[in-house]
Amino acid sequence: MDSSPLVTSGEPPEPDLELDCRGMLCPQPVIELGRRHTEVPVGGVVAVVVEDVAARTDVPAWCRMRGQEYLGEDSAPDGVPRYRVRRVS
Repeated sequence: MDSSPLVTSGEPPEPDLELDCRGMLCPQPVIELGRRHTEVPVGGVVAVVVEDVAARTDVPAWCRMRGQEYLGEDSAPDGVPRYRVRRVS
């Protein structure tokens, strides 16, 4: 059972930073997330927009390994998957 907290009701929080990782393949999107998530304050939200289907498992796994909060998946305005992460530390 996955213990990652997910947004289950209401609107997901707006991101403080959105990373456009369209066209990037695994592992580049999580490398970019790891490199840039500290640009938002603790409690802030980073969204990663990426077409690579591996991100669906990579972003939550990165959150578990790095102690960050995975908020779930939605879509960018153009329909590309967007994964939201809350900075915990």
